[in-house]
Amino acid sequence: MKLMIIRHGDPDYSIDSLTEKGWREAEYLADRLVKLDVREFFVSPLGRAKDTASITLKRLGRTAEECLWLREFQAPIFRPDHSEGKICPWDWLPQDWTREERFYQYDRWAEPEMMTEGFVGAQYGWVSFSLDQLLARFGYVRDGHVYRVEDPNNDTLVFFCHFGVECVLLSHLLGISPMPLWHGFCAAPSSVTTVVTEERRKGIASFRVLSFGDISHLYAQGEGPAFAARFREAYGNEWERKD
Repeated sequence: MKLMIIRHGDPDYSIDSLTEKGWREAEYLADRLVKLDVREFFVSPLGRAKDTASITLKRLGRTAEECLWLREFQAPIFRPDHSEGKICPWDWLPQDWTREERFYQYDRWAEPEMMTEGFVGAQYGWVSFSLDQLLARFGYVRDGHVYRVEDPNNDTLVFFCHFGVECVLLSHLLGISPMPLWHGFCAAPSSVTTVVTEERRKGIASFRVLSFGDISHLYAQGEGPAFAARFREAYGNEWERKD
C-alpha cells in the first residue's frame, strides 16, 4: 500500500483558502496526481486543503472522503516563547524545546506539563487511532508497532491535509516522537510525502518513507516553492520571517 500525504498549497489563512500562487501550485499538483491510479482520496475539512484537492478531484470526476482528524493538528499549549495565550505545539525556539530530553522520546514526549495541560497526547492519540481505523479498512491492522496484513495490496491512498498533522501521521507510522519532525522538517506548500508498506515476511508490514516534501511538480513548471513553514535562513535576512 502507498500513502501520499499532501500539504495544502500556499495558504491565505485570513480566508482559509489559497493565495494566487497556491492555486497555481494546486494546478501543477493536479497535473501530477491525475496520472496516478488512486484508489481513494481523503481531505481535511479546512478550506485550504479542500481547495487544493478540488482541482485534482474535478479533473478526475472524483470525490474525497472528508475526515475531521485530517484538519490541522489542534492542541494549543502555553509555550514559553509566546506570551499571548495558547499556540500550536511546534515552531518553538530551539533553545527552549531542545532542553527537554523527553521531547525526543517516542513514549514520553507528551509528558511535560505544558503538553499534559494542553491535552496534546490525547489529541495525538485520536489522530493515530483514526488513521489506524482507516488503514484497517484497507487491510492493514495495527499490531504493536507493525501492521498485520489481512488484505495485501498495492493501492494508493491520497491525503490532502496540513503540515502539523502530517508530522503526527508520520510519527505514528514510524514510531518516533513528533517533536523532531515538527521542528526539523519542512513540508513546503503542495508538497507530497510518499510512504509505502514493506512486507518482508508474509502477514507483517511496516511503513517506510520514500520521499518527504517532494515539490518536483513545481520545479517541472518553473515554479519555486513558497516560503511558508520556514524561518529566515540567516538572522540578517530581514525579508524572511523570524517568528
